[in-house]
Amino acid sequence: MMHSSRLELNGGHYDILESPPSPVEFSQICHISRPVLIKGYKIPNLQRWSNKYLADTMGDRLLSVAVTPNGYADAVTLSSDGKRYFVEPYYEKMTMRSLLSKLAPSTSNVEDVCYLQSQNGNLFPGSYFTSGDMESDCELINLRDDVPAEIPWCSEALGRSPDAVNLWIGNNRSVTSIHSDPYENIYHVARGCKTFLLVPPTEGWCLKERMFPHATYQRATENSPLLLKPSPSTTPAVRWSSIQHPERPGSLSEMTHPLIIDVNAGETLYLPAGWWHHVRQTGLSIALNWWYDIEPRGSAWVWLRLLRGVAIVAADEEVEE
Repeated sequence: MMHSSRLELNGGHYDILESPPSPVEFSQICHISRPVLIKGYKIPNLQRWSNKYLADTMGDRLLSVAVTPNGYADAVTLSSDGKRYFVEPYYEKMTMRSLLSKLAPSTSNVEDVCYLQSQNGNLFPGSYFTSGDMESDCELINLRDDVPAEIPWCSEALGRSPDAVNLWIGNNRSVTSIHSDPYENIYHVARGCKTFLLVPPTEGWCLKERMFPHATYQRATENSPLLLKPSPSTTPAVRWSSIQHPERPGSLSEMTHPLIIDVNAGETLYLPAGWWHHVRQTGLSIALNWWYDIEPRGSAWVWLRLLRGVAIVAADEEVEE
């Protein structure tokens, strides 16, 4: 009975809307807190986002691009010393033209993997909404006229502006490791396809979080190979899922009920706060997301904190699988 009740609480399915919701409808969707695939939300200017348009519009402006040897940025990785680390990517400055060239199918045998995934509001940071700061030094400012700063039906329903708006550009070699965020996430795919593997907050215990020592990818010289370098021992450990490939059969506990959602070009995913997600891409993928903070004084924040805190999280080397 407990197993059945837990599944009913999360929902073993996701809904599909053929058109964007009204603010009232979206408020109800957020209250239920289950993923929804939304069709028909059109951002007209994205229709002109060809490689040439993006490269010409951005010109010589430099972007901060995550570079890894395996396509896994911000992920748990086994090092040559036999330990697993939470590793952050190496960030390299390059133009949009150079990035798109490195993501072309003809470069699939190139060792390093590039992914535009800075996650800091690279289109519209929080200060844009809170202080009216136009952020003239924003890396992607040249593309702002093509992207709405807010999703109207979302901002009205939640009574607030986004905390950040981000642009994501990668290919099938870029993978987002499974994690959860304390934000209501509106994720719109402009080109390509994103495949989301989703796990509800109540099943987060199945993802076997551990405490991992921190590391970064670095280069000894500008053109040398990327190397995993452990951070100083004073650097705090990072809490992260120890399941590196949840998409593989048998990787997740049979108690887990993941949802698999393909989000194609022109479609939008509502990803509720606290839902665990692992993301893969098909071909060249370009996407936008709007992060809206949840109300910290409400029950949602309390529940998410409780669900992540019910188990003691041990250091990775202290656990025998």
